[in-house]
Amino acid sequence: MKLLEEINNCRLCYKQFGYEPRPVVQGSKSAKILIAGQAPSLSVHRIGKPFDDASGKRLRMWLGVNEAQFYDPSLFAIVPMAFCYPGKGKSGDNPPPKICAQTWREKVLREFIDVEFTILIGQYAQSYHLDDFNNVTKSTQQWSRYLPSKIAIPHPSPRNFHWLKSNPWFETDAIPALKRRVETIINN
Repeated sequence: MKLLEEINNCRLCYKQFGYEPRPVVQGSKSAKILIAGQAPSLSVHRIGKPFDDASGKRLRMWLGVNEAQFYDPSLFAIVPMAFCYPGKGKSGDNPPPKICAQTWREKVLREFIDVEFTILIGQYAQSYHLDDFNNVTKSTQQWSRYLPSKIAIPHPSPRNFHWLKSNPWFETDAIPALKRRVETIINN
C-alpha cells in the first residue's frame, strides 16, 4: 500500500525527538477493523511491531483474538494518532505530536474504505474521532452509544490498573460487547 510506504518514510518529527523516527503502522485496504491508539511505546518503537508489549496482550484479550488474527492486516488496521514513540514525559510517555494526525489522519481514513468498526483507545483517539468527547471515562461509559461503528475504550496499559479497578463495569459490560462485535466481523 503506497500510503503506508509514505508513512514508513516520514521524518516530520526527527528534530523534535532527537532520534531516528520509526513509524509503526499496520493495515491493508481490506482491513475490517481500525484500531486508533495513541502512539507506540518505547518497546514497540524498538521492535517495530504494533502493540507487541503488555498493552497489546491485554488488548488482544479484550478483543478476544489471537496474535495471528490481530496481526493480519486484512482484519486489523492499527493506526495510532502518531506513528512514532513520542518520548518520555513526567507521568508516562509524551502525548502524540499533533503534526502526525494533521499530516496523515484524513489520508489514512480515506484509504481504509472497508473498515466496519473503529476501536478508539484513549483520549487522543477519542478526542479526534468523537464529536462529543469530554474525557475517557465518559466516552467509555457511553460505549454502547457508539456501536456498531465504533467503541471508546481506555488504554490497555498496565498503568491503567486503578482505572479498571474503579470502573468494573468496563470488564463486565463493555468487554463482552466488544468481543462479540469483533467476532461478528471476523467471522463474516
